[in-house]
Amino acid sequence: HVQLVESGGGSVRAGDSLRLSCAGSGYTHKDYCMAWFRQALGKEHEGIASIGDDGTISYKQSVKGRFTISQDSALLYLQMNNLKPEDTGTYYCAAVYAPCGGRLTEPEFGFWGQGTQVTVS
Repeated sequence: HVQLVESGGGSVRAGDSLRLSCAGSGYTHKDYCMAWFRQALGKEHEGIASIGDDGTISYKQSVKGRFTISQDSALLYLQMNNLKPEDTGTYYCAAVYAPCGGRLTEPEFGFWGQGTQVTVS
């Protein structure tokens, strides 16, 4: 079965950088859309970025130019630069067996990791 495990979160100051990683197993990665979501305390999951196996990438407008999603075989990354306090939240890796096609909402993704906390002060 599909397993996703995130790592790389932490507590940083505004302007700092972090790189999140997501190790995937139990699937072939071909034809999957991979994404990063975050959930601030008391709020719903919001899609941050997605990447398809054809390299198609989409970003939430507020992170464009600061965050970069990338994929290397079974590893998914999110490079986060110039972090802001509003970036604070639990970051989740997610996957769906389908082309990305611009999808970036929680109900569209069927597989989720356990999350990693990012706190920006």
